[in-house]
Amino acid sequence: MNRRNFIKYIGCGCGGFLLNSCTTAPITDRKQLKLIPESKLNAQAAQIYEKVKEKEKLIKSGNTLNEIKEIGKKMEESISEYFYQQDLRDPTSNFRWEYILIDNKKIKNAWCMPGGKIAVYSGLLDITKNKNGLAAVMGHEVAHAVAKHSVERASRGVLINTTFQI
Repeated sequence: MNRRNFIKYIGCGCGGFLLNSCTTAPITDRKQLKLIPESKLNAQAAQIYEKVKEKEKLIKSGNTLNEIKEIGKKMEESISEYFYQQDLRDPTSNFRWEYILIDNKKIKNAWCMPGGKIAVYSGLLDITKNKNGLAAVMGHEVAHAVAKHSVERASRGVLINTTFQI
């Protein structure tokens, strides 16, 4: 087989593989690459989340933590209700939602891992000022998980690593 035919066959094979790996993001229907099973990424995220909980100083009780959990619960219910009303599969049905408040005033951030593992740093509370501001930031982070951005990013990483190893 000559070089041109080899490249053509490999290209077609890879193209077919990638087309089968394309899915759409919930709500926006934006095309996304999904090479890694979501269940695998959720399991890895849960392990990392447990390590974060062991390593970081957590605020384990109080009004602020209760507020974070309350906001999170409302988001969980709203997401499920939205997909139910749209007669669509709920992309969070396999999430195991969990919320932690990390006692670190220097970090002004929050994040949501795949599978619904959410962390808020106490430093963020000075910026958000109130429940509405906190809900806006948490909603933004949860939207990343609902849209499966981590699965897409990890899949892109696998594709890039595979491409450069050849």
